[in-house]
Order: sequence, then C-alpha cells, then structure tokens
Amino acid sequence: MFRNIWNTVFVNTFKEVEAQKSNHPGLDKKVLLILFAVAFSLAFIQYFGNFQFLTEALKNIKLDGLADWLYSLQDYFPNNRLFQLTYWVATLITFYFIVPIFIIKLIFKDRLSDYGLSPKGLLGNYKTYIIFFLFMIPLILLVSTTNSFQHKYPFYDPRGENLWPNFIIWQCLYLSQFFALEFFFRGFMLHGIKKRFGFYSIWIMMIPYMMIHFQKPMPETIGAVFAGVILGALSLKSRSIWLGVAIHYSVAITMDLAALYQKGYFD
Repeated sequence: MFRNIWNTVFVNTFKEVEAQKSNHPGLDKKVLLILFAVAFSLAFIQYFGNFQFLTEALKNIKLDGLADWLYSLQDYFPNNRLFQLTYWVATLITFYFIVPIFIIKLIFKDRLSDYGLSPKGLLGNYKTYIIFFLFMIPLILLVSTTNSFQHKYPFYDPRGENLWPNFIIWQCLYLSQFFALEFFFRGFMLHGIKKRFGFYSIWIMMIPYMMIHFQKPMPETIGAVFAGVILGALSLKSRSIWLGVAIHYSVAITMDLAALYQKGYFD
C-alpha cells in the first residue's frame, strides 16, 4: 500500500510535472512576480498581523482618527482575545487570498482553477489524506503533553466559558485562514512556479511554509517540512488544494482538542 502511495504521489507526479516543465531561456516575469508577491505578503503579515503595529503606524502618519476607529471595533467583540485573532485572520486572508486573486485575475488573467481551486481531483487521493491524518493522530497526542504545546494551543482558550459561541466562532475563522494558507502556498505559489521549476517547486514552496512556523513548538516546525512536501506533492497530483485544507484543519482541530484535554477542560 505504501509503495503504491509513494509511486502515485511522488514518482508519477514527478514524471508528469517534469514533462510539462518549460525550458524557455528568457526571463519568466510571472515567476518573478509570484516570488516577489510571496516575499512581500509574508513580510506584511509579520508586521501588519499585529494590531498594535498597525495602529501605531497609522498614528505615525497622522491618521489618529482611523486608528481610534479601529480600536472602537473591539467593542463589538465579547473579549479582546477573539478580536485580536479575528484581526489576525483578516490579515492572513488579505495577503494569502485576496492579493493573489488580484494578481491571478487582473495581471495574469488566468483561471483560478489553474491554481488549485478546481473541484476536479477532489476525491481522487482521499485515501492518502486519510492515511496521513491517521498517522498524525498519535504524534499529536504525544506532543500535546509537552509544556510548549500547551502554552501555544489552542489559540483561543475557552476555559471558564462554554465552547459555544466564542470557541466555535474562532474555529470557523481558523478554518477560513487554513483555506487561505493552502491557496497561497499550495495553490498560488506552487502551481504558479511549477512550469519553471517542475517538481522542485515543492521544495521552493516548502521553505517559506516551514519558516512561518518559527514561532511554533520545534516539533511542529520540523513537521512542517514534511507536511509541506507531502501536501505540495498531493496538490500537484490532484491539481486541487481542497483536500489539503481538509487535512490541515483536521490536524489543527485535533491539536486544539488535545490541548484542551491536557489542560483539564473536559474534566
């Protein structure tokens, strides 16, 4: 079974993608724009994903009124933590999804289906995703006992309150940012550079994907190397990000629930 998965996901995909690789010697402006967009998007997320940085930046350019208005939005949220996380997700969706969509449709004038949003191939490799998820469960349960893991997860800690509504609202937001993340790395970036770099575009994509995990526990950062390669190969094989979204969020919600269990929430 594992040999079949290896051949299907990696060996056959390698042959298919390499056969479609462009050997044009000229400057590839599309690839350059994609790599610049990836670099700047990650930089903007790093800084503007911090609400305090945004408001201070607005005040520095004499837009105090706008900064005060943004602060006033907190009054519509049940607590500051949910507001901060909502703002963070909005930043991710802006730079992981909206900016790439703008580039694809208005600059490249390409189809979104060419960047992993096609429903075709959605269920073709579901067994591989299930196997990957089942493999991850014991690893999650193991690392959930560590202090670094319990300190980081869940991002929204519902202790002292019911799961509904705040924790459930957060999980919906969490899912939406995983969709945006998968589209950015395994859609926009990966499918955008594959004709130039072929199968090796997976490893190019994997490096910045791993680096966004630097503030996470070390086992998760190391795991992101392998997850990036596997999910990248699956995206190239299926030409779809949708099952990647499913497995990514399935792992994430399992991590959150495992963390809550270790902290005694369900006692």
